[in-house]
Amino acid sequence: MPAIRAGRTRSRARGRLFEAALFLAAALALAFLVLPVAAIFLRIPPGDLVSQLGNQAAREALVVSLKTNLLAEAIILLVGTPAAYLIATKRFPLRSLAITLVELPLVLPPAVAGIGLLAAFGRFGLLGGELEAIGLSIGFTQAAVVLAVLLVASPFYLRQAIATFEALDESLLDAARTLGASPARTFFRVALPLAAGGLGAGAALAFARGIGEFGATIMFAGSLQGVTQTLPLAIYEQFDVSFDVSLALGALLVVLSAAVLLAFKLVPGWARSSSTSPFLSARSVSS
Repeated sequence: MPAIRAGRTRSRARGRLFEAALFLAAALALAFLVLPVAAIFLRIPPGDLVSQLGNQAAREALVVSLKTNLLAEAIILLVGTPAAYLIATKRFPLRSLAITLVELPLVLPPAVAGIGLLAAFGRFGLLGGELEAIGLSIGFTQAAVVLAVLLVASPFYLRQAIATFEALDESLLDAARTLGASPARTFFRVALPLAAGGLGAGAALAFARGIGEFGATIMFAGSLQGVTQTLPLAIYEQFDVSFDVSLALGALLVVLSAAVLLAFKLVPGWARSSSTSPFLSARSVSS
């Protein structure tokens, strides 16, 4: 009996030691992640942060960011939703390859994304001559910013949308078609309402990624104040000019990103979604 009690005592001691190690690891991780964000707001008083946002470069960068990202988000939703529905609900040759191509930009270095956009849509790119012939010059314009955001942000929405549509109860879609609903009516009246939570989550993640895009944008669109200079590009430029303005812009980006994440977490329809990550595995990857 004494040996058993001693063994239990050692076991409890090891359990408490393990729990302490877990709490220490969590505390270190959270401290490391929170400290840089908190430092932005602690570096200068809140009043000074707000006043720095009155800087002309800051105002113009905010306008460019919102304008280009809202346009890119609209395109992502209009094109990405039916595309994701097709990939999720149809079985066709090279389907796994299609999903891999959707996911590829998620792991591309920003510099590669930027140089790829230049090679495709730049003045001397694959489509540059055709675009120039019809009077369209994309490089170093706001259209270039939109394309850069589309390339880096759309996979977040597409991957989430595919996983969401795949998770729908197929019997409900089959029932709608059995009752005489056309494929289009089934999509708009059944699939979309059922998938709204997951689609909203994907849209929020795509917008958050787009608003922070830097690498592909600066290579393909440049950093022209009032034209292509977004908030991340303005932070980079102001870093050598006015560190306080750079901090204020950084704080604004933190607030915008936090607002998107909070909306994603708090809106009931999104929170109930069974698929909330753009990196969720889908049945189609191995099909």
